[in-house]
Amino acid sequence: MPSSAVSDASSRRPDAPGPDSARLDTPDPDDRGLWWALGGLVTGKWSAVLTLLVGLALAGGLFSIGAPDSSAGPNGRPAGAESTRVQEIAAEFEDGATTPAIAVFTRTDGGALTREDLAAAADTRDRMLSVERGPETGSGTTADTTATRVPLVPSPDGKATTAVVPISNDRTGSELATTIDEVRDASGTDLPEGLSVQLTGGPAFGADTAGAFAGADLRLLLVTSAVVAVLLLITYRSPILWLVPLIVVGLADRVAQIASAHLNEAVGLPLDGSTTGITSVLVFGAGTNYALLLVSRYREELRRTPHHRLALRRALRHTGPAVLASNVTVVLALLTLLVAAIPSTRILGVAAATGLLCALVAAVFVLPAVLALCGRGLFWPFVPKVGDPDRGASGRWYGLAQGVARRPWTVLAVTVPLLAVCALGLSGVRIGLEQTEQFRVQAQSIDGFETLREHYPAGQADPATVVARTDRADEVEAVLTDSPGVEAARPTGSSDSGWSRWQVILDADPSSPEAFDTVRALRDRVHAVPDAQAMVGGSDASELDSRDAADQDLMKIVPLILGVVLIVLFALLRALWGPLLLIAATTLSAIAAIGAGAWAGTHIFGFPGLETSVLLFSFLFLVALGVDYTIFLVTRAREEAEEHGTPEGIKRAVALTGGVITSAGVVLAAVFVVLGVLPLITLTQIGITVGIGILLDTFVVRTIVIPALFTVVGPKVWWPGLPAGDKPSARPSPA
Repeated sequence: MPSSAVSDASSRRPDAPGPDSARLDTPDPDDRGLWWALGGLVTGKWSAVLTLLVGLALAGGLFSIGAPDSSAGPNGRPAGAESTRVQEIAAEFEDGATTPAIAVFTRTDGGALTREDLAAAADTRDRMLSVERGPETGSGTTADTTATRVPLVPSPDGKATTAVVPISNDRTGSELATTIDEVRDASGTDLPEGLSVQLTGGPAFGADTAGAFAGADLRLLLVTSAVVAVLLLITYRSPILWLVPLIVVGLADRVAQIASAHLNEAVGLPLDGSTTGITSVLVFGAGTNYALLLVSRYREELRRTPHHRLALRRALRHTGPAVLASNVTVVLALLTLLVAAIPSTRILGVAAATGLLCALVAAVFVLPAVLALCGRGLFWPFVPKVGDPDRGASGRWYGLAQGVARRPWTVLAVTVPLLAVCALGLSGVRIGLEQTEQFRVQAQSIDGFETLREHYPAGQADPATVVARTDRADEVEAVLTDSPGVEAARPTGSSDSGWSRWQVILDADPSSPEAFDTVRALRDRVHAVPDAQAMVGGSDASELDSRDAADQDLMKIVPLILGVVLIVLFALLRALWGPLLLIAATTLSAIAAIGAGAWAGTHIFGFPGLETSVLLFSFLFLVALGVDYTIFLVTRAREEAEEHGTPEGIKRAVALTGGVITSAGVVLAAVFVVLGVLPLITLTQIGITVGIGILLDTFVVRTIVIPALFTVVGPKVWWPGLPAGDKPSARPSPA
């Protein structure tokens, strides 16, 4: 890599004069202020070294601490929901410290179980129980006693039998996955030929989720790094330059993972596998975008001065405010998730906001310091030369902007209906996925659950749980047995704290609309029993509560996101009409992307429906990240309008930012699509939807719609202010 000294020496060669040559070494009146001072700190000869050493020391300190385990699946159960309260009360029962996994035995040929099969199933049940209870040591031991209390339950058709395997509630994440693996290993030995066993139920689903995420962070990091590396190499056309932003952003991502894990744990919201994946994508995407913007302006300034540190300092002064505004917008939008009822949503808000702040620090402090040390030669073989022509009024991007400016109403008449048609893709798509539809990988818990559905009556595979005060148990049980949609209600004991519990078998398939309707009706009936404090829980009730909470979060958080973004735009542009136009265009783009993503997921990728959380997360990322590019564009448009006026300023802004914003959009879209390497359909759907939306925003909204809107409205977009270039007295006279 060329040294700074060599680069400076080469930059002092005489260059051919160009249109900007008169500005060489001429003091810029705007070389002042906070960003100018910060630029001097991070680009100075010795201060750049110190900045880099401090950054590496802080990162090394975090690396030495490490991060806690984050392999658990997402927690979608609302804290104050009725199903959550039922689970808390169930912990007070004798078996409350455990959650049942279900072992289901069948023959591979689909035939009826023989007496030998049932005997082998009983022996297998005992071995599975011994994993948690300890090895059997003789008659009368705990394992023997437990086995007698866990009978085999044959199916009505005689082709299956089940046994409950209690798993400690203390086991989560990788520890739970290890325990379930041990139970499955114990079940798979000494089975007669043709007899198979599958372990399903809540703990098995949790273990399979944790197992699916095992190693997923590394896969995501490798694939993301490869995608970013290829795109940066294409963008910069340099065998060296692409390494710098990639290494800096990769370092920021690792710091973000550790910092967010500890911060989330400190506030009682421990990370899960899906959150770490989304956070990595955001850090890589946003960090690379910041780097692209800074390096692009750095290259531009190198055409105006032979001193690379001065060029870098000016580049940071010009791009820093836009990067900061962009980052603050996304961070504040993410923090609106803290008002959500669903824990995994709040977890994402804290973790992703922390990650974005790490990306900002890397882009503003570490990256400029590295660029300052590397020098101008980092751009080899296409090293910018002093006096190279100004691209602001030339090139294909300027030609496109001119075409939009000539027919802005025609452009809007075509693009706005097109976006509206894309939004219609959401109609007819099923919202909400069953638990068995969440995985993109094969899982024994799903296969076992489907086996239960095949051989047992509807609802018996996953019964509901009802709790009530013991002194009203008779009235509650009478209501349960007489309720429509209830096939059976079996008492399962009482607690010392005065609660009674029932397992209630519904006559509807688990996670079906009929099951949700039955749960709602059952809650209405048991709530009506005086002083019973009866509540309905279980998997169907929990999923129903999660969906209701997700709907409420969507209606509550979407206005907050739009409000936060609008306030940031008001503060940044100090104008009224411009921010309103920008938020309207961004919102339409986001809705269009969600519709297009839903249609593509259903009709192209074959997903059974759209997971509820995808709507909120996709809207959040599309609005917050889409405004990123809008901020990059309009801040440059305002800068150009000061000299050239708004009509010409917006065209020059498109020309000057077209390449970098397009590259940034392609990188960000590609990085989000990489979420598809993770095992949950939800993450794949978010990746597809946001990827489509970023491309729409990059190639349609930012390139066509916003320039057309600014052309139609004219200088009034900056009202009540007015750029100097739009004032008649300040406009240069024609040559």
